[in-house]
Amino acid sequence: MRFRKTGLRTKITALLLSLTALWVFAAWVTLREGVNLLWVSQLDSAIATPSDPMLLGLQKERRLSVVRLSEKTAQTRKELETQRKQNDRVIADFQESVSGGLVSWALDDQGEKRLADLLKQLESVKEIRKAIDTGRLSRVQVMTEYNDVIDPIDALYGSMATLDDKEVAKDVRTLIALSRARELLAREDALLAGALAEGRLTPADQAQFSQAVGAWRIVAEQNAAELPDSEKAAYDRLIKSRQFVQLQTMETQVMEHDPAALNLPFTGDEWKSATERVLADFNGMVLGAGDRMVDRIVPVAVNVIVRLVLAGGLGLIAVIASIILSITTARDLLAQLQKLRDAAHELSDDRLPGVVERIGRGEDVDLAKEVPALDFGDDEIGQVGQAFNTVQHTAVSVAAEQAELRRSIRDILLSLARRTQGLVHRQLTVLDVMERRETDPEELKELFRLDHLAIRMRRNAENLIVLSGSAPARTWRRSVPMVDVVRGALAEVEDYTRVTLMPMGDVVLVGRAVGDVIHLLAELIENAVSFSPPYTNVQVSGQLVANGYVIEIEDRGLGMKPEDLDAANERIADPPEFRITGTARLGLYVVSQLAKRHEIQVVLKASPYGGTTVVVLLPQELVQLDPTPEPQDGGRRERLPRRTTAVAAAATGASTASRAAVTGENVRALKPTRPTPVPAPVPAPVPQPSRPITAVETQPETPAEPEQKPVTEFTSNGLPLRVPQANLAPALRDDTPTQPDFEEDDDERSPEEIRAMMGSLQSGTRLGRTEAAKMMDEQSGDEA
Repeated sequence: MRFRKTGLRTKITALLLSLTALWVFAAWVTLREGVNLLWVSQLDSAIATPSDPMLLGLQKERRLSVVRLSEKTAQTRKELETQRKQNDRVIADFQESVSGGLVSWALDDQGEKRLADLLKQLESVKEIRKAIDTGRLSRVQVMTEYNDVIDPIDALYGSMATLDDKEVAKDVRTLIALSRARELLAREDALLAGALAEGRLTPADQAQFSQAVGAWRIVAEQNAAELPDSEKAAYDRLIKSRQFVQLQTMETQVMEHDPAALNLPFTGDEWKSATERVLADFNGMVLGAGDRMVDRIVPVAVNVIVRLVLAGGLGLIAVIASIILSITTARDLLAQLQKLRDAAHELSDDRLPGVVERIGRGEDVDLAKEVPALDFGDDEIGQVGQAFNTVQHTAVSVAAEQAELRRSIRDILLSLARRTQGLVHRQLTVLDVMERRETDPEELKELFRLDHLAIRMRRNAENLIVLSGSAPARTWRRSVPMVDVVRGALAEVEDYTRVTLMPMGDVVLVGRAVGDVIHLLAELIENAVSFSPPYTNVQVSGQLVANGYVIEIEDRGLGMKPEDLDAANERIADPPEFRITGTARLGLYVVSQLAKRHEIQVVLKASPYGGTTVVVLLPQELVQLDPTPEPQDGGRRERLPRRTTAVAAAATGASTASRAAVTGENVRALKPTRPTPVPAPVPAPVPQPSRPITAVETQPETPAEPEQKPVTEFTSNGLPLRVPQANLAPALRDDTPTQPDFEEDDDERSPEEIRAMMGSLQSGTRLGRTEAAKMMDEQSGDEA
C-alpha cells in the first residue's frame, strides 16, 4: 500500500533498479563459471603443479625411510639424505606458491582449512626425520607419520573440483580418486620394501600388505569405470601391461606366502623394479588424463566467455536501452502530467476566480476564449487531457452560472432593499402625520414604538444593500458633529435607554462617511445591548488619538471566548465573500463591509468588567476638529436632523409630546406626559415641519429664527422628563401657575371668533405639514 502512494519518479527508478539487478544476477551466474575456470586455473598453477613433485618426493622419502630402518647401509643413508634435500626445496617452493593472495580468493572455507592443515603437517616433517634418525620410530610408525603428511594433499585436491560443468567436475573428481589409488599403491610398495630389506615378513606385515592391495585395487577399479571412453582405454592398457601383470603376480605371491618360511618369493630389487615402472606409468596416465581434461575445459571456457559476452554485453546494451527508454518516456510523461497539473492550477487559482469576478462585475465572458482546449496528443495522456478539457469547460461554465446566480441574487437583494426603503419612508411619513394628529399620550407612545421599529426596518433594508455590494442612499454632503452621529446610531437601537453616552469632544465626521458610520455603530451597539443582561448599561465613549478617532462600545455581559474573539476579529479584518449559506453572524459581515469601505479598524477585545469592548478606529481623513460653536443661523456645518414636537392647540386642551428627541450627554427615552391646559388660543404661527430622524437632509441656507431649545428635566433614575409648555410659542405660553379664567376669556372673545381662530390654526397646520412632506421628498430624490 505504501508503494502505491509513492511518486511516479520513484516507481520508475525502482523499475530501473530491479532491471539492473536482474541483469547483474544473470551476468553473475554466467560470470561465475568463468570465475570458476579462473580459480581452477589459479589453483592448478599455485597448488596442483607444485604439489605433484612434493607428493612424489614425500612418497619416495617414506619408502627410503622404511628401508633405512631395516637396512642400515651407507647407500641407503645417502639416498635418503639426497631425497630429503630435494623434498626441502620442493616443500619450500610449494609454501611460497600457496602464500599468494589469489589462492585465498580461489579457495572456499573448507579448502582454506585443508591448506592450513597441509602446511602444518609439512612443518612436522623435520621432527619425523629426527625421530627416524634416532631410531625412536618403527616401520609401522614411520608409515603412519608420513601418511598423515600426505593425506591433506589428497584432501586439498578434492577442494579444487569446483567447476559448474557437471561432466568436467565429475571427471576431475575421478582423476583425483585415481591419484588417491596411486598413493595407496605407494604405501603398499613402502610397506613391502621395508619387509624385504629386513629379510622377513611378519604376519602383521602380511595382513597390512593384503589390506593395502585390496584398497588400491578397489579405488582404482571403481573410479576407472567413471572415466570417459578415451581415458578408460588408457587405463585398460595400463592394467594389461606386462609390468602391471607382474606386479599383480608378485602381490599374489606375498599374500599367499607362508609366514613360517624363511625366504621371500622375490628380492627387494625385483619388487622395486616392478613397482617403480607401475607407479610411473600410473602417474603418467593420471597426468595425461589431466592434460586432456584441460583441453576439454577450453571449449567450456570459450562457451562461458560467449555466454558472458551475450548475457553481459548484449544484456548490458538491453539494460542501457531500457534505461534510456524509461528515462525519456518518464520525462515525456512527467512533462505532460506537469503541463496538466499547471493547467489545473491555472484554472483553479487564476482563471476561475477571474471569470467569477468579471461576471460579478457584469462583464460578458466568452467561455471559448476563457477555456482554451489543451493538446496532449492521442495517447493515454492525451485522452486524460481531453477529459480535463471537458472538466475545465464544465467547471468554468458552472462557475459562470454560479457567478451570474450570485449577481442575480445581489440584484434581487438590492431591489428588495430599495423597495423596502421606499415603503419604510412612506411608513415614517404616515406615522409622522399620525403622531402630530394624536393627542392621547398612550396612543402616542405606541405610535413612537411603531416609528422606532420602522427605523430599524430601514437599517435592515440597508443591510441588504450592503450584502448586495452597493452603497446605501443615506448620505451627507457636509460634516456632522460626532455626538450627533452617535445619537443617530442610538436612535436605531431598540433599548437605547440602556446606553450611556460619554462626552465625545468637539469633533466632526466628514459627510461621505456619516451614513455608514451610523449604520456600523448601530449594529455594534445593538449587538452589545442584545448580548448583555437587561439590568446593565452599555457605555459609548470617544476620543481623539494619534491615528484618528476612537469610539469604544463596552458592555457588561458574559463576554466571548478567546477563540471566538480571534475568529470575529479575523472575520472583520478579512471579510469573506458573501454566500447564501452561513448567515449565523450576518451582522459581523455587514460591519466588516462598512469598515472596509472607509478603512475603519474594528477590533473586539475582552472587557475588564467581564463583557466585551469594541474599539472602532476612524482614520484621520474621516474626522476633523471643530473648535467653533454650532452656528445658529443656518451655517455650513450640518447637524443630524431631529424630530421636533408638533404644536397643536385646541379648546378642549392641546397636548405636546416628544418623539425620542436626544438631548444632553445621556440618551434616554422621552416619557410622554399629559398636556396642561393653555389659555385662550391666539393666532398660531406656521408650525415647523416634522422630519424623521436620521433622514437625508441639508440645513437650509436662508436665515432662520433662533431655535428655541427645549427645557429638559430629569427624574431620579436619569430619564428626561418633558416640561409642559416648554416648546410653545411665546405668545401661547402661559406663565401663570393657576388654571386660566375661562369666564374672563369668554367675556373677551365670542364663540365665532374662537371658531375662526381654530379653523385658521388647523388650516395652517395642514399646509405646513404638506409643504414639509414635499420638501423631504425633493431632498430624498436629490440625494438618492
